[in-house]
Amino acid sequence: MNYSKTTVWILGISLLLTGACSQGGGDKDDRIKALEQKISQLEQNQVVTPANAQNIQASDPSSMGAFAFEEEVFDFGTIQEGEVVEKLFTFENSGQAPLVISNIQASCGCTSPEWTKTPIKPGEEGFVKVVFNSTGKSGVQSPTVTIQANTSPNVTRLRLKGNVTRKTASASSGPSAGPVKR
Repeated sequence: MNYSKTTVWILGISLLLTGACSQGGGDKDDRIKALEQKISQLEQNQVVTPANAQNIQASDPSSMGAFAFEEEVFDFGTIQEGEVVEKLFTFENSGQAPLVISNIQASCGCTSPEWTKTPIKPGEEGFVKVVFNSTGKSGVQSPTVTIQANTSPNVTRLRLKGNVTRKTASASSGPSAGPVKR
């Protein structure tokens, strides 16, 4: 961290003034000494590791899967309100270990995901199916699903995008055509 001397002095003076205005009394000198030590460390750019810090090690690639999606964004174009869009995102595990999807969350209740629940071995394929129901939606839409897996990074997002045209009174009187599969 680089702090300018002016910033350090302003911080120190404000902390000293704050301490001087409080009703601490007896421990004022101890607080001043502690602040002076912190200011000295900041001036010398010393990095102090907190006592409760944990060591972080790089992930071992041999213990991770890797997504290789054909596409991560799907443009469904323009649809009428009430239509349902289904998109099957397929991927290959290009990692060195079985890929395990631990959870998938949709950005809203209008979107529901299904996915391969079993571990996908390296070189094998899996899927994430996303269903978007446009009922009650209009305008530009961009629902997402967030995938948590044993990959690096451990979060991957898939997105649908498109435009939903508001249903008119005459369009609502006919039967629904059902889901639009893409």
